[in-house]
Amino acid sequence: MTQPDYRAEPREFLEMLYRTAVRQALPMHTLGAHLPSPPTHPGARTLVLGAGKAGGSMAQALERAWPADAPLQGLVVTRYGHVPPLSAGAALPRIEVVEASHPVPDAAGLEAAQRMLALTRGLTEHDLVICLISGGGSSLLTLPAQWPGGGVSLADKQRINRALLASGATIGEINCVRKHLSAIKGGRLAAACVPAKVVTLLISDVPGDDPTVIASGPTVADPTTCQQALQILQRYAIEIPVELIERLRSGLLETPKPSAPGFASSSVHLVATPQQSLEAAASAARAAGLEAFILSDQMEGESREVGRVHAALARAVALRGQPFARPCVILSGGETTVTLRAQALGGGAGRGGRAGEFCMGLAQALQGQSGIYALAADTDGIDGVEDNAGSWVVPDSLARAQHLGLKIDDFLDRNDAYGFFSGLGDLFITGPTYTNVNDFRAILVL
Repeated sequence: MTQPDYRAEPREFLEMLYRTAVRQALPMHTLGAHLPSPPTHPGARTLVLGAGKAGGSMAQALERAWPADAPLQGLVVTRYGHVPPLSAGAALPRIEVVEASHPVPDAAGLEAAQRMLALTRGLTEHDLVICLISGGGSSLLTLPAQWPGGGVSLADKQRINRALLASGATIGEINCVRKHLSAIKGGRLAAACVPAKVVTLLISDVPGDDPTVIASGPTVADPTTCQQALQILQRYAIEIPVELIERLRSGLLETPKPSAPGFASSSVHLVATPQQSLEAAASAARAAGLEAFILSDQMEGESREVGRVHAALARAVALRGQPFARPCVILSGGETTVTLRAQALGGGAGRGGRAGEFCMGLAQALQGQSGIYALAADTDGIDGVEDNAGSWVVPDSLARAQHLGLKIDDFLDRNDAYGFFSGLGDLFITGPTYTNVNDFRAILVL
């Protein structure tokens, strides 16, 4: 990749860092080294199951690395529009890849989950199941919990999911609830595969790379409880049916724990993480003669507030040379949250996601400070549900907004980062990247 001059082409330089981070997380570069050997018992099956925004590219990477003469079949679900095109001359895939909705589940995700469970029937101890799991799998792999005479409906799951996403709850809290309202997440997919050997290959999109949180941990034992899920729903005032409250209180929707059959013979491998991508970006910056500092790959909190904290740090570097000497680039990752305020204020819902909201908080707090350029973007190429990966912040962002009559406070009140940055022409659009290691933020201080 060509190295832009960070002084003459700051935006191009930051984009190069982003693309370096994304390339580091592409399954084609990382997955093959973690594959198990095909089973050797006559007639043994190798079944591939998976879910996530990187599901299509993980399936392609597995197909390329798997021996052509070894049996292989499976089903993977990914987000609409996130199936990478087949390379020229590639063989027809043996793993079926289907698409479903994210971040709110739909009937296509429900059908995919039902089909996956059906594929696990008849597995033996000689068979191998390879599970390809990446961020976004919680929504894409949806199978509401059922019980005699009742259950959670898809409409219930959709409504609860929307409410949690708008509440400001952390990804760990959201996924705790998802696991206890599901018949496939929280270790239940692995339980369905017993007695086969299960190997899970993960691309992490969560702070701390916790396998039990990534895509709500469909193949790993769950340490959270029904009581914790109920407390989270109550904390964020999420309304749920009375019958569901009773099921959670009684523990009848409890997830499989580490002592459950099957987990002792399963293994989990992280094939790409946020930290690895940040380190790749930092190395690229240093190769260009610029010092780079990684704050953390585990940042959480309200997006706009995280942006303001980053702005305070960048201004200190620009004005005082503390805690880092300039020029430098400051990198961070993690998964922030956006609490939707528009409805509470009586306004219309805004557009945009965590990266854009971060950039609005950053721009507001930078106050037009000279010499500071920033890019925040989601590594899957989609910030929220719009068509942009993220947004740019440059020294004249606020001045241009004022000239155009764009009041940043009003856009923050509406959570409308997309509207603000599209008005400035500062949306960062990449299209789907076919991987997902979550938030990427780079601030260049000249």
